[in-house]
Amino acid sequence: MNTDRFNMEAAALAGYTSADAVEHLNTFEPADAASLLAVLPQEQAIEILEQPELQNAPEIINEMRPNVAVRLLNEVANDRLTDIFQELDETSRARLISGLDHKVRIAIQKLMRYPERTAGSLMTTEFVSVPGDWTVGQTLDLVKRVQGTRETVYAIYVLDPDNGTLQTVVTLRRLITGEPDDPVLSVAQTDTLVTVSPLEDQADVAHEIRRHNMLALPVVDESRHILGIVTVDDMIDAMIEDSTDDALKFGGMETLDKPYMKIGFFSMIRKRAGWLAALFLGEMLTASAMQHYEIALEKAIVLTLFIPLIMSSGGNSGSQATSLLIRSLALQEIRLRDWWRVALREIPTGITLGAILGAIGVIRIIIWQKAGFYDYGEHWVLIAITVGFALVGIVTFGSFTGSMLPFILQRIGFDPASASAPFVATLVDVTGLIIYFSVAVAVLSGTLL
Repeated sequence: MNTDRFNMEAAALAGYTSADAVEHLNTFEPADAASLLAVLPQEQAIEILEQPELQNAPEIINEMRPNVAVRLLNEVANDRLTDIFQELDETSRARLISGLDHKVRIAIQKLMRYPERTAGSLMTTEFVSVPGDWTVGQTLDLVKRVQGTRETVYAIYVLDPDNGTLQTVVTLRRLITGEPDDPVLSVAQTDTLVTVSPLEDQADVAHEIRRHNMLALPVVDESRHILGIVTVDDMIDAMIEDSTDDALKFGGMETLDKPYMKIGFFSMIRKRAGWLAALFLGEMLTASAMQHYEIALEKAIVLTLFIPLIMSSGGNSGSQATSLLIRSLALQEIRLRDWWRVALREIPTGITLGAILGAIGVIRIIIWQKAGFYDYGEHWVLIAITVGFALVGIVTFGSFTGSMLPFILQRIGFDPASASAPFVATLVDVTGLIIYFSVAVAVLSGTLL
């Protein structure tokens, strides 16, 4: 970037909001983005680095002079700083972490110990806490002093003055209604305090935040000492990332670790080829099933006309059931122990849906036969019956299989989203053909077969 353009871009960025600046910086290479960040006012540069939407943040940090990078990173919120450090390579991480303030370094080293997708990995250690023997006035004075260095001040956590354990929480709304000389505990919430452990799964954390309509959820250890808080905005960022991962899994591919336009050609091939190859091998079983019924196909070639119809109907019903169950499991509307209730619900649902599609298929054959659009032969009535009953069986099997797969995958420790639509469709394709030809043999035996 030449000097004139650099000065123009720097001047433009200085007038942007943080969100607009992030979008603009995402269009630059990391080296140019790093140079622009380095000349921005420090407060604005920190706000930009704290945005999860900033792409290539680790690469941008690597392109900065170490002293500039450390100066900015020391002021970034600990949870966001932890995310950046986890994406840095070992050499860069070691180089930068040694220059951080001792307090910041200790905080992110603790946060980095927690597994991904847990409360500990999402929480921030920058929260406001006060002893239980403080007054409302003392607490308000503290909030005024530290509000610029805390991620949120909407909740103040009250600790036991003797052992430091978490007693209760005071919302800022209730705090400002108290008299300065009132004990802070007099304006504390009276409901049971909701907490989570640092190893709590992030889906469970999201469920608690949503269920109790909270802005922040305290994370405590076994002795009820507060370790940090998970804020609702951090939870939203995590859930958006999860939703993106699930959407890719639904499509039958690996998660992208970079924006689409920044993924290299060979990286894209690697992330897509594995699933496609696995699905292709699965579809080979379809050819094997058809080979098994080769003689039946030779005798009743008309049956091949309905193979695409049969296969797509089973796959669609299975994909519907899978999508519904994955969502319900994610929202904790159902648990693993509810699998049998789901099965009892999906079997009659599948039969009904199959009957509807079967009736449509039969009506279609009758219209085509009677109107002269196509002649299905002298046994067209039996062919219509075959298609109708086959659709009932295939849609029922698809609904049942699609609803049970998420339970099975979660039970053995896999992400239920791995039961993607292509995977379910492939499984149902093979079994659908077997059901179709089995019905055909039973109905058409002695006539066409």
